[in-house]
Amino acid sequence: MFNFDSEVDQALTQLHTQRPKRSGTLVRLVGLRLEARGIMAPVGACCEVLGQGGHRIEAEVVGFADNTIYLMPFSEPVGIGPGASVRVISESGHADLGDELLGRVIDAQGEPLDGKPKPACTTKLGLLGLPLNPMERGPINRVLDVGVKAINGLLTLGRGQRVGLVAGSGVGKSVLLGMLTRFTKADIVVIGLIGERGREVQAFINETLGPEGLAKAVVIAAPANVSPVLRLKAAHLTHVVAEYFRDQGKDVLMLVDSLTRVAHAQREIGLAIGEPPTSKGYPPSVFALLPNLIERAGVGRHGFGSITAIYTVLAEGDDGNDPIVDIARASLDGQVMLSRKLADAAHYPAIDLTGSISRVMQNLLSPTDLKLANRFRRLWSLYQQNVDLIQVGAYQSGTNAEIDQAIVLRETMERFLCQDMYAGVDESNTRTDLRVLMEL
Repeated sequence: MFNFDSEVDQALTQLHTQRPKRSGTLVRLVGLRLEARGIMAPVGACCEVLGQGGHRIEAEVVGFADNTIYLMPFSEPVGIGPGASVRVISESGHADLGDELLGRVIDAQGEPLDGKPKPACTTKLGLLGLPLNPMERGPINRVLDVGVKAINGLLTLGRGQRVGLVAGSGVGKSVLLGMLTRFTKADIVVIGLIGERGREVQAFINETLGPEGLAKAVVIAAPANVSPVLRLKAAHLTHVVAEYFRDQGKDVLMLVDSLTRVAHAQREIGLAIGEPPTSKGYPPSVFALLPNLIERAGVGRHGFGSITAIYTVLAEGDDGNDPIVDIARASLDGQVMLSRKLADAAHYPAIDLTGSISRVMQNLLSPTDLKLANRFRRLWSLYQQNVDLIQVGAYQSGTNAEIDQAIVLRETMERFLCQDMYAGVDESNTRTDLRVLMEL
């Protein structure tokens, strides 16, 4: 005979025994990794570790094995030893979002860095966002005016495009990024300064953005000296802030400096929890993370709002085949390559047309403007390919009509590509200058 009360008691007992344990004990510290037992928490959960003498740090669950969970601390684990108690604070990361973020500088946890009170945001969203159905995305069919002649004229970008700014160290990457920040015509600018020098954060805000630029911007900063978990959280926070404003119908410019440092943060985490290193020491999780991040940008559902994303990518040792450069090139809608040779010749911005491309340019320009841009690129490339012969006098005029024209237009083309960092040139004036130049 069925005993209802007995069945209920049994079910409640079983539920109680299966209830996740919210606290446990720290048993081991290996490098950056903390290990705890007696606690059940999902990957991504935020925990508090309480050591002797009241020392307290926060950490995130980054992996597990059997009955042991692996945590990565947000700060140095000073004062934390064996037997420290670990308890779950929240089971998933979230962000506080709202218009109150405009004009503010915050860290990876949403705390203010500008000395002002914490933004009183009322909307909460998960850091990982919600994936968009690719069939619901709107097309990239509107030109984005970035105020840089070489890009407007020859590498035209569209609203919702994802582009890599690929450069080695010391070739003007930060200067070009500043020009794009000041001159691009966007409703909102979201800037993620991830893994860079702390000095550059203040310099970028005060010198590059200025009060007028900061008024329509949100800056998320996680410099190189913070935990890799916080650097990775800053990358996700940058994207979810951009997604929030995009879903309000805004055209958002998102700048992430740099995608390479995001990969480095994931590499530190992956190696700490025992992932096998692959190409250049990067574990497999890095190559899964970057495309997922990049796919969060773009045009919103049915063309409602857009995120135009510019990711800086560091070509270590000017190696164009670096694995991070390679995966960025494969995942993005184009790249702007910077050349050390041009930078050494004081040619700024040092954009190398030979390796740069915009994969949606043909959808944005009229056939005439596209033909002029391609003609310019061809003449520039022909000159670069034959520059040694031309400079030593081995090339005879009249041998090739296109090379002859490239030699004649060389100085004019160089003046077109060079631009003062404080003077923007809009897209319509760029088109006019390009037509005049190529019709000579």
